Amino acid sequence: MKFLSYLLILGIAVSTVAYGQEMKNTINTLDANNIFQKASTLPFQTADFSKIKNEDFAPGIEAGMRQQQAEIEEIAESAAMPTFDNTLAAIEKSGQMLRRVGGVFGLLSSANTNPVLQKVSEDMAPKLAANNDAIFLNTKLFKRVEAVYKKRNELKLDAESKRLVEYYYQKFVLSGANLKDKDKETLKKLNGEEASLSAKYTNQLMAAAKAGALVVSDKAELDGLSDGELEAAAQLAKANGQPGKWMISLQNTTQQPLLPSLKVRATRERLFKASWNRAEKNDSNDTRPTIARIAVIRSQKAKLLGYANFASWQLQDQMAKKPEAVASFFSKLIPAATAKAKAEAKDIQDLIDKQKGGFKLEPWDWDFYAEQVRKAKYDIDESQVKPYFEINTVLERGIFFAATELYGITFKERKDLPVYNADVRVFEVFDKDGTSMALFYCDYFKRDNKNGGAWMDNLVTQSKLLGTKPVIYNICNFAKPADGQPALVSFDDVTTMFHEFGHGLHGIFADQQYPSISGSATARDFVEFPSQFNEHWASYPTVFKNYAKHYKTGEPMPQVLIDKIKKAATFNQGYGLTEILAAADLDMQWHTIAPGSPAQDIDKFETQALHKTHLDLKEVPTRYRTSYFLHIWSNGYAAGYYAYLWTEMLDDDAFAWFKEHGGLTRENGQRFRDMILSRGNTQDLGTMYRNFRGRDARIEPMLENRGLK
Repeated sequence: MKFLSYLLILGIAVSTVAYGQEMKNTINTLDANNIFQKASTLPFQTADFSKIKNEDFAPGIEAGMRQQQAEIEEIAESAAMPTFDNTLAAIEKSGQMLRRVGGVFGLLSSANTNPVLQKVSEDMAPKLAANNDAIFLNTKLFKRVEAVYKKRNELKLDAESKRLVEYYYQKFVLSGANLKDKDKETLKKLNGEEASLSAKYTNQLMAAAKAGALVVSDKAELDGLSDGELEAAAQLAKANGQPGKWMISLQNTTQQPLLPSLKVRATRERLFKASWNRAEKNDSNDTRPTIARIAVIRSQKAKLLGYANFASWQLQDQMAKKPEAVASFFSKLIPAATAKAKAEAKDIQDLIDKQKGGFKLEPWDWDFYAEQVRKAKYDIDESQVKPYFEINTVLERGIFFAATELYGITFKERKDLPVYNADVRVFEVFDKDGTSMALFYCDYFKRDNKNGGAWMDNLVTQSKLLGTKPVIYNICNFAKPADGQPALVSFDDVTTMFHEFGHGLHGIFADQQYPSISGSATARDFVEFPSQFNEHWASYPTVFKNYAKHYKTGEPMPQVLIDKIKKAATFNQGYGLTEILAAADLDMQWHTIAPGSPAQDIDKFETQALHKTHLDLKEVPTRYRTSYFLHIWSNGYAAGYYAYLWTEMLDDDAFAWFKEHGGLTRENGQRFRDMILSRGNTQDLGTMYRNFRGRDARIEPMLENRGLK
């Protein structure tokens, strides 16, 4: 019966292959003038930002989708028996134009956007979702993939090729390939609507953050800020049409970087509430109606695909596998985290009372008084520390130095390559034998047309099949100094830089045949492992002493100050862990809503959810409120924000291995590179970790590192 069905499919394919080739030739002629039609001639096929225009993207994306669909049709309608090469490898080769335009558009639409790109994003989101559905809900294509999958153990495939077969089969099944035609059509509509809403949400949130910036008319209200911070705020206000005033832009998180410095309590409250309410003003930028619909769509998709809730579906290809595993993991952290946070709150309240403040601790007071508690306990002042962390020195003498010491790679700045903004720097990366292996872009300063937060991605993905080497970028949102002033950052910012470069290393060391499983294209609850692991080197003595230099004198940070930083390392960890647990748990509760539930009242749901898991500490707000939780509503972390904590367990356990084996050495670095950083998604991730560590990860190093044990 299967053979007969196959012959019927084969029979109708004869005429369509010719049609597909004819259509493909026509498309190539029509789209020949688009800049993305051919690979860039610049080194590493990197983007030529000097030639790319806003009007290139919509037609480029449209052309890329048409080309990919012609290629997919040719594969699906092939008269040849399904093989690895004519099916799986062929799918991997498809869509190269779309991959090119998508890489550049993904960067610019998030890090340097404008109204044209925002419109393209909203217009193209449902079309891109439909393009994806046309691949993964293509019955004929799935039958070919399934045929190879069923014979995978007989085909004498190498390990990576076999992994690709298993990857695609699972991806097709999770995407709904086994659904009936009627249900597939329903799923396509839901996917399209969700894509449109996610794009709309991103644009709403960016506009809300810009509109929510705090504007101050009286300089006295900003008492506590440095001259450089005041000048930067004045320049920002002037740039936004309010000369003579001061403006503080909003970062992506609930708490804001200047809160520890602001002495005027009323200003702190205004800044906190501007952040807290940024996307809830009952205007066109209010994200709550958009979110409510996205949540309903996701629960409907889960039901259609046969799962109890969206999280159960989403976690199938993650290390955790089930929401229950995440809940069990949280249960080991919440009691210790909240207990320590309550003890920290008492210390702060005691200080307020000692100073005869006459008020109860509120969220906008925490960072300001926590900084004073830290000074009292550890005699450390952030203003003493920042002069030793100049951003370019941190990058070149810290991040790059650690990478050279561990992995043997070196860096050379490329000022000859075009960039999309004057703040961007580009470096070529060389392997230990001098071989050129990657490009690295970094864009560290906050702009109103940049999404909040920090992230890494690829402009070009490494693939031996496609003959491409990696082009990686890191994006952050640090406050830009006034003209002529040094870019001084906090140690938290330093850690963020190391974190994002850890992602970068995952991409730089990619050594895969196939782009879909190359580099950092792994499960969410593994992908944060290399990045968080790299954070440890920020405070490693050899590395720290190499970059912690005073920006004026070049003198290294005094040992007495280094010792204070070390002693204060576990300070405020109850707060820090509780705020991220609250966000992660909130994400999981949004995505375990039972299908059929009505649209939720966003604020009410959030309040009840945090209360349910005892994470509703009044003084410790969630790191992200539902209304501005970009990670889960637009950035691919739906039912996946727990990954930051899950991978913290992995990274602390892995760093414990380094400490057990001599710390920062080339031998240790090479082992980590060979067994983790260069493996991409070519192996079961749990097995990959066990091969490196010799056992499963344990939670104890994480608790110890947080000062909770």
